[in-house]
Amino acid sequence: MTLTMVERLLALPTTAISDATGGHTNVAAAIKPLADHFKIAGQARTIRLPDGENGAVLEAISQAEKGDILVIDAKGNTNRAVAGDFVMQLAQGVGVQGFVVDGVIRDLGAAREIDFPVFSLGTTVAAGNKHGGGTVGGAVSVGGVAVQTGDYVVGDIDGVIIIPQKNVEDVIEAAEAKVLKDEAREHEALHKGEASIRAYLAKVLK
Repeated sequence: MTLTMVERLLALPTTAISDATGGHTNVAAAIKPLADHFKIAGQARTIRLPDGENGAVLEAISQAEKGDILVIDAKGNTNRAVAGDFVMQLAQGVGVQGFVVDGVIRDLGAAREIDFPVFSLGTTVAAGNKHGGGTVGGAVSVGGVAVQTGDYVVGDIDGVIIIPQKNVEDVIEAAEAKVLKDEAREHEALHKGEASIRAYLAKVLK
């Protein structure tokens, strides 16, 4: 059975993908998963929000396809949430895989309870405004990285990486090769305990 791009990405740690990309599209480390077990991999649907607003999130949910990840440029605003538990349940109900937010959400307990992956700058108690504005589908910047709708997003406990759509096959192949190389190195160094560790260190340090 041939695995899809998303299935292959889900099987890879972000650390291997970062090595494959040279780290050039790693999202800022301040954007973290709100639960350690959250793992996402899929294509981005981008949202740009005016400061303190969140109305365009609903528009994006209405357009979303199953497996999409909403990538939300909230300009780093940590005072007002881009979504709460109701909006997260709407997104989850239409098959959205998760949110990556350069900003904050609220209702953290509910997000964990419904097991909806959110990667953000944290949480707040304040709701976002709905005065209008915001765009869906254009170029955005999240955690210092440019993102277009259709780019691939991978996130886990170590962070979030954006992969331009045109590069995804090459990045996956390089990351898979890195994982195999790391497994071989670990076996060489660790399979006999101290003896193999010392032999490995002597080899790499000579």
